[in-house]
Amino acid sequence: MNKVIITVVGKDTVGIIARICTYLAEHRANILDISQTIVQGYFHMMMIVDMSGADLEFLQAADELEHLGEDIGVVVKCQREEIFESMHRLTSLSQ
Repeated sequence: MNKVIITVVGKDTVGIIARICTYLAEHRANILDISQTIVQGYFHMMMIVDMSGADLEFLQAADELEHLGEDIGVVVKCQREEIFESMHRLTSLSQ
């Protein structure tokens, strides 16, 4: 499985989830888990996505999602799961 962690942060507005999920569906990326919250008008979403069946490479998807985020007024970041896990493992070791 080729898992990617996608985070979306910004001012809440209509259609954020729809735009991101539509992009992923159009490219055959499978959303495995999703969590979203809105705190005092600020939107935060974290997704775990399986890119194994996707019709594009990670770097292309990350770049396009970043631009999509700019279009809708949010910041979208993508990380490969193994990088995300390594970063958090290092953080916990240093504490």
